[in-house]
Amino acid sequence: MIVIVDYGVGNLGSIQNMIKKLGYKSIISSSLDDIKMATKLILPGVGSFDIAMKNLNDLGMVEILNEKVLIQKTPILGICLGMQLLTNGSEEGKSNGLGYIDAYATKFDNTNLVVPHMGWNVVNLKQDNDLFDNTKENRFYFVHSYSVSCNNEKDILTTTNYGKVFVSSFRKENIIGAQFHPEKSHKFGMRFFEVFMESNNA
Repeated sequence: MIVIVDYGVGNLGSIQNMIKKLGYKSIISSSLDDIKMATKLILPGVGSFDIAMKNLNDLGMVEILNEKVLIQKTPILGICLGMQLLTNGSEEGKSNGLGYIDAYATKFDNTNLVVPHMGWNVVNLKQDNDLFDNTKENRFYFVHSYSVSCNNEKDILTTTNYGKVFVSSFRKENIIGAQFHPEKSHKFGMRFFEVFMESNNA
C-alpha cells in the first residue's frame, strides 16, 4: 500500500493524480494504522520547517515513521519540504529534523537571484541510478527557498545550480529525497515516480 502522508502541509492531490496516471493506487492518510501498513511512504511538504515537524510530532507520526523507515526499511520519498524534514534540520527553524540523512537545509543567500528558486532546472547526476535517465539531460520543476547540503557525498544523487550548487536529490538505502517536484515535472517526474513505485515490490 502506497501512503501519501497527510500531516497538514502538503500538495497531496497532485501527487496522487500522478501516481494514478501511472496506473498505481495510493491513499492520502493521516491514520497511524495506514502508515503502519504502508509498503511505500511519500512525505510531501510545502511551508515552514518548524510547523511541519510540530505537526508530525503532534499527530504521533514520528515514532511510527522511525519504526517504518529505520527498522523495517520501508521505502520513503520526501518531496520539497518533505526532503528537508528527512535531514538533521534547517536554519529556517529551531526544530530537529527526522535525522535520517546527515544533511542540513540552508536559505539561498545569493542576492543576485530571485528567491524562491522557481521553475525548470537541470539536475546533474553524481552517480548512475535508475530514478533518472542516465543517457540524457534531466529537467525538473522547483519551488523552494531553502536547499540541502549533505555531509556524506555518497548520499548525493543529483545536484543543481542556482547561484550555488545544491543537492537536488539524495538517497541512502530506502530513503530518497527530492528537492524538485516530480509530480509537476512531466515525463521526467513520471519516470522518477515509476521507478520508486516498482522498487522493492511495492
